[in-house]
Amino acid sequence: MSEFPLDRFQIVGGSPLVGEVNISGAKNSILKLMAVTLMAPGKYTLRNVPDIADVSMMGELLTSLGCSINRGVETSEIEIVVPEKLAHRADYQYVRKLRASINVLGPLVARLGRAEVALPGGDAIGSRGLDFHTRGLIELGAETRNEHGYIIASAPKGLRGARIELDFPSVGATENIMTAAVLAKGVTTLENAAREPDLVDIGNFLNAMGAKIEGLGTPTLTITGVDALHPVDHTAIPDRIVTGTWAFAAAITQGDIAIHGARPSDLELPLDKLVAAGAVVTATSDGLRVKMSRRPTSIDISTLPFPGFPTDLQPFAITLNSIAEGTALVTENVFEGRFMFVNELLRLGANIRVDGHHASVTGIARLSSAPVVASDIRAGAGLVLAGLVADGITFVEGAYHVDRGYPKFAEQLRALGADVTRVD
Repeated sequence: MSEFPLDRFQIVGGSPLVGEVNISGAKNSILKLMAVTLMAPGKYTLRNVPDIADVSMMGELLTSLGCSINRGVETSEIEIVVPEKLAHRADYQYVRKLRASINVLGPLVARLGRAEVALPGGDAIGSRGLDFHTRGLIELGAETRNEHGYIIASAPKGLRGARIELDFPSVGATENIMTAAVLAKGVTTLENAAREPDLVDIGNFLNAMGAKIEGLGTPTLTITGVDALHPVDHTAIPDRIVTGTWAFAAAITQGDIAIHGARPSDLELPLDKLVAAGAVVTATSDGLRVKMSRRPTSIDISTLPFPGFPTDLQPFAITLNSIAEGTALVTENVFEGRFMFVNELLRLGANIRVDGHHASVTGIARLSSAPVVASDIRAGAGLVLAGLVADGITFVEGAYHVDRGYPKFAEQLRALGADVTRVD
């Protein structure tokens, strides 16, 4: 029997999305912030926390390590109490559900001098090896090995500062190396570091805790080790991927959505692409508004680390191109498994040809309904949006994937005028 509910979305196409949505905290920030709390004992308060399944999963992992998690039923705040004595082993039963669980590795090694973390699970979008993570820890003086499905790391003599250069600006590796280096002796210089807004949020959180990190948002981080950190209260940044999802949703369905609580500066390239597709994008006092009054024009995209086009928004760009005028080339440079989503769009009648990490998409006026299956969070949301521009009734299996990244997705869609329900 599956550990997840075998439910699905039922979508009746034909309605433009019109109305307002509110953006909560960034999934890719909150989950990592929760892991960072392990670095110092005491009580933390995290605010602007999204009501998504992944937050609950990370809470279960922290609880297994000895933390106490308190969250109200109708609140966007989490209180985390981290004990003086902390367990060092993140068991498979918690880690297998969640890719972000690997982010406990750096904090545990830095604080305890040892960690055992099961190889993580999560979305099926590519290999996403952990070599960058472990190589960085080794350069900081740790010893690591893989054994029985666990990464085992130890630093009995403590960590020491080093000059580290990443072959690729991996967000997860940058986060693990940064957190470990914060409590290392001396200065660490991390070259070719990731620059994503979520990572900057985590760095700001660490600095508020007493860390000394310079260069956040640039390719070079300079981290001066400190002896200890302390708990803080922190409000997470808004989720730029959820913001981008609603922006593309407006364009795909020829709708008009006001997106409150968003930061347009985190999405400059995707928003420029939507304008090129024919959308009217307007900055507002607390976010942005996206309006599309005609069939979109095809847009070429190439995914890259920030400030490039986010790989997490690639499924929505392909969905838009599938019903746009013209032919577009979509190039995936980050996760090779993202194009698994294309196989499901083909079932909806899309005209897409994949060659390696390129997809040529020729738009058609309207998709046709069919049963499809979500393979990850963004693919699931993309298929639901595709169902909104398909004739008839579309069923998207694997709705639980979407629950991991989008708060009350079906309810928000219905509030915008869509005919979307959850069915068994």
